[in-house]
Amino acid sequence: MVRRLEPRPRLVDWSLFALVVLVLVTGLVSLVSGSADRGWLFVVHGLAGLAITAFLFYKLRRVRYRVTGRAWTATTALSVLLATATLGALGTGVWWVFGGSLDLGPWGLLNLHIGLGLVVVPLLLYHLSRRYRPPARSDLEGRRTALQYGTVLVGAAAAWRLQQSANRVLDTAGAERRFTGSREDGSDAGNAFPITSWVADDPDPVDADEWTLDVGGAVETPRSLSYADVDPAHEDRVLLDCTSGWFSEHDWQGLSVGDLLDEAGASDDAAWVQFRSVTGYRWSLPIEEARDATLATHVDDERLSHGHGFPLRLVAPERRGFQWVKWVEGMRVTRRRDRSEWVAVFVSGLDE
Repeated sequence: MVRRLEPRPRLVDWSLFALVVLVLVTGLVSLVSGSADRGWLFVVHGLAGLAITAFLFYKLRRVRYRVTGRAWTATTALSVLLATATLGALGTGVWWVFGGSLDLGPWGLLNLHIGLGLVVVPLLLYHLSRRYRPPARSDLEGRRTALQYGTVLVGAAAAWRLQQSANRVLDTAGAERRFTGSREDGSDAGNAFPITSWVADDPDPVDADEWTLDVGGAVETPRSLSYADVDPAHEDRVLLDCTSGWFSEHDWQGLSVGDLLDEAGASDDAAWVQFRSVTGYRWSLPIEEARDATLATHVDDERLSHGHGFPLRLVAPERRGFQWVKWVEGMRVTRRRDRSEWVAVFVSGLDE
């Protein structure tokens, strides 16, 4: 029965490649997706991962003799490493879905899952380059091939639904996840929610007496606010969803970015607002979206702690946690997005 459901060898190999690409793309895009209308990305990511499990079973079943039946070569070792990384990525993903956790210092189980997934890509590309055999047209023809792929897809969808039901029945930690996979931690508890930092961002505590917020760029009246000038009169309740795998909902008090833009007189053709940290980290939001953001000084009426971004932290509704810039010292209005920020986010804090 297994043999009848198993696609031809070349289709198995290229199906694995296509599914890994799909998992990689949906995984990376999901890291910057916090709104419910992007929920389908997480579903596709999970279904593709489950489909990989089926095709990996077929692949390992076919090549098992190379590992057990003769002396290893460099290619064999690479294949075993690739299989190990793939199984690790799948296993950590399943473990996370069922509510598992792992303490790796500044990292967690979800970070390990992402890291293993990224390791798979270069290994798979190299593996395919050594054994490149494009599928023939005959491989794709026939009702049998359609039945084989249909079985994998139906099986993946059934496993997805079964997992959700199992979480509810067993009342696991995974049952309380958002659509992003994150679990609640520290809502409405002031500063008592997880502290995470991006890359090497770990600045010394900011001296409020020396700190200023500079508002400039495409504005009529550039401004420089001291901490004494900051009046936390604006309040908004917003959910923070971190890519480390947790979410937390709070009442944030601070400055309305929309009010700051109006006071500075943003140019009519301005399109982006960039928020810059004391570490050099920076992120931009479309100006209309930025108007709904807050530069928070307090969370649940508690002054932000240093770890949470004192004196100002960007609160960006429906954005993931790494886009909520901490220790903000600059707000710059621009007509075009600053593409250098894609580099800055990976080197920020390294010169601290």
